[in-house]
Amino acid sequence: MIQDTDTSEVLMLGYMNKTALRRTLTSGEVWFYSRSRQEMWHKGATSGNRLMVRSIGYDCDGDTILVKAQPLGPVCHTGHKTCFFQQLTEKDAEV
Repeated sequence: MIQDTDTSEVLMLGYMNKTALRRTLTSGEVWFYSRSRQEMWHKGATSGNRLMVRSIGYDCDGDTILVKAQPLGPVCHTGHKTCFFQQLTEKDAEV
């Protein structure tokens, strides 16, 4: 989970394997592992909208990482500040 270090807003969710975590820790920028493409990806490599790491913590089970980062531009590939810009309504829950 990626959270804006200044606003505490949740920016995005991504998967990290050990290599992605190691690169994130050593570079100071966020890296992910794409399970669908089976490759590493550096957030902002094509858009320039990188995520600069400020701190990394993990949950009590040790299976979820929280990266607090400073976003350098919009985080979502759609151009939105966060990937969580859509609001779920009661109508969306209808089957």
